[in-house]
Amino acid sequence: MPELPEVERGRLVLEAVTRGRRIEAVACADDRIVFDRQSPLAVKRALVGRLAVAACRRGKHLWLELDRPPFPCFHFGMTGSFQGYRDESERPRFWKIELTLDHGLRLAMTDARRFGRIRLARDPLAEEPIRSLGFDPHLDLPGPAEFLRLCRGRTVTAKGLLLDQSFAAGVGNWIADEILYQAGIDPRARVADLSDADLRSMRTRLKAIIDLAVREKSQSSRYPRSWLFHYRWGKPKGAVDARGEAISFATVAGRTTAWVPARQPIGSRRGRKAGKG
Repeated sequence: MPELPEVERGRLVLEAVTRGRRIEAVACADDRIVFDRQSPLAVKRALVGRLAVAACRRGKHLWLELDRPPFPCFHFGMTGSFQGYRDESERPRFWKIELTLDHGLRLAMTDARRFGRIRLARDPLAEEPIRSLGFDPHLDLPGPAEFLRLCRGRTVTAKGLLLDQSFAAGVGNWIADEILYQAGIDPRARVADLSDADLRSMRTRLKAIIDLAVREKSQSSRYPRSWLFHYRWGKPKGAVDARGEAISFATVAGRTTAWVPARQPIGSRRGRKAGKG
């Protein structure tokens, strides 16, 4: 499933093709699942003739700001993406919407598995589902003191907290595992049992991993070879990390989770617990 870095890469594609251009034509697939609460025809009528002003993102949600509302909002689901091209003959498989701009380029959102969504919003940041999102780790990560405050009193697991989109918008399964691996925190540990040092380390790794993945435009081959990312896929038997330490797999917070027990012991290990003392 696309996570924040992949969605930010999509935003860059959306921006490159559309910003400052007028939408001359819109084609919509007749897919009432992907088109959320508005018919494909209503979306088409709302967009034709509008000027694209900016491509915006919060967490895993995207929207195209136009010269006047409503604005089209996009969520990639599990397999969504944007593709830019010039000719209708290049229209990709599984396309759901295609915008033709006044410079002759086209942009399509594809979604093979139909878990993505396209909808209209007059004020995306003030409307659901974007309104209920937490901070965006790339755009407005809280400072250390505020981050600790947001974590205190939580009874969920460390993995569950990171996957909670009302806490940190855009963090998904592999990023959550990578954060905890690099921070040395067991994904099953309860947040309330973690020390302030644990939580500060979690914040530091959250920022570093997201920023690097965004900077590399989500090209995973350019991620450091020390990352757990490169060794976790498919739950291979006898899997080890870059240091040769065994990787364990289990379901945590409803998701398949990879961690290295030798590096991520259960419990708080770095001084006083959060909120104590």
